[in-house]
Amino acid sequence: MQIPRKLRLPGLAAAACAAGIAALAACVAPAAATAPASNRTHSARERELLDSHELWATIDVCSPANERNTVGIRGSMPGDGHSRDRMYMSFRLQYMDASKQWVDLSGAGSSWMAVGDGAIPRQGGTSFELKPVAGKPAVMLRGVVDFQWRHGKTVLQSATAPTTTGHVSLKGADPAGFSAATCTIG
Repeated sequence: MQIPRKLRLPGLAAAACAAGIAALAACVAPAAATAPASNRTHSARERELLDSHELWATIDVCSPANERNTVGIRGSMPGDGHSRDRMYMSFRLQYMDASKQWVDLSGAGSSWMAVGDGAIPRQGGTSFELKPVAGKPAVMLRGVVDFQWRHGKTVLQSATAPTTTGHVSLKGADPAGFSAATCTIG
């Protein structure tokens, strides 16, 4: 797990404030539009990667006593069996808005991180340290992990997974074995 970044929990512009979200302190950018799923037919190997039980995301740190207001996200991705290919992950946090939609939390995203070659399954993770506003309602968060399998500069396959529960992090979980779909901060 990488060193946590300190972030201020953002709030919405005054006209957009709603119950529960008023707890956030700065400005939130709306979630980028999600591209529609491709209609192209996936090869058997691509389907194998996308359907693998090794493709997942989880919250493995949710404000434990020794890391208050810290959210850790961990991802796992299957290897494509080619040691010359490289695998990458990027991580972001989302909050649930008043209309029960998940929205990207501005400033709570990572760049692409190399997690290893494509020969075997890999895990990677990062943490975000948040600054809740005292006296404001708690905010429900989830993580999203974007995955890419690359050969040189060519993206061979990509996938996205929201955090779910029931996964085993090889390192970084606090407490050990912790796995959750969401985390409430504040």
